[in-house]
Amino acid sequence: MKNIVIIEDNKYMREGWQTFIDYEEDLQVIATFNSCEDAFRSKDIDDTHLFLMDIGLPGMNGIEGVAYIREHYPEAICVMATVFDDDQHVFDALKAGAIGYLMKKVSPDELIAALRSALDGGSPITPNIARKVIQNLYSKEAKENILTDKEQEILEHLATGRSYNEIAKILFLSVDGIRYHIRNIYEKLQVHSRSEAVSKAINKKMIDPNKL
Repeated sequence: MKNIVIIEDNKYMREGWQTFIDYEEDLQVIATFNSCEDAFRSKDIDDTHLFLMDIGLPGMNGIEGVAYIREHYPEAICVMATVFDDDQHVFDALKAGAIGYLMKKVSPDELIAALRSALDGGSPITPNIARKVIQNLYSKEAKENILTDKEQEILEHLATGRSYNEIAKILFLSVDGIRYHIRNIYEKLQVHSRSEAVSKAINKKMIDPNKL
């Protein structure tokens, strides 16, 4: 039997979730609270396997609550169930330690399946939220790998240890022109030095170290 705690300030939502969960033979709600503060003052949460939480809570919000749980109950699992589907809330919750992110309009069957998935080691995320996560990762990866031909060439020269003056002479550019391209390279790779740029480029397979 897996113990679940619900933290949700909407009484009807809280009671509805509890009814659906308690109907299952392998799941039980051991306590419900309308705020994180009430939950964290209670001894009832000491044996919790999974916290089902809202984000928009009075006082401490759900994202802050997840961070608290991760610090004080590191073995417990946190699944968010919320109306917020904007990037900021999604990524703040995941960064805080939530392993699941559901929209409140999730059906009872989908909710139970998501909780079981989380307890079995999965990361249940509502499809439109999963799409946001994938698009964000793709955009970041794409940004890092989109170098112009000239930037790629300069990056390869940087990797060989050549100075700005040497690269400028080889490519028939001014030193200021080389600096301009290097600033763009650093920005795209999200680095701050030659060594970081080269290391990241090698890790991303943008440079073949065997050809250096």
